[in-house]
Amino acid sequence: QVQLVESGGALVQPGGSLRLSCESSGFTFTVSSVSWYRQAPGKEREFVAEINSTGTILNYADSVKGRFTVSRDNANNVVYLQMNNLKPEDTAVYYCNARSEAWAIKKYSYWGQGTQVSVSS
Repeated sequence: QVQLVESGGALVQPGGSLRLSCESSGFTFTVSSVSWYRQAPGKEREFVAEINSTGTILNYADSVKGRFTVSRDNANNVVYLQMNNLKPEDTAVYYCNARSEAWAIKKYSYWGQGTQVSVSS
């Protein structure tokens, strides 16, 4: 059974840090590309960061460059999003998406349930 579970969301003050985790099971995580998205109330879901299957290619939205870092631990089927210098505009539900790489024969795309991040004084 395929499962993606995000965790680590919390209420923090501006300038604080959080580390989100995306734990996976039920599929071959080591050949998956993983992205983080976020959605604030009343807004469209937006791209935040992504990492390829081997962790050699990283991409970030301009709004989080220099503050967020995505990484992965394939041995434990986990992807992380380290979030530093958080701002109120970072407040959103953060979602993890795991999908097959473009070169993969078997195609798939899975989503987690989301974790709430709130940045406020």
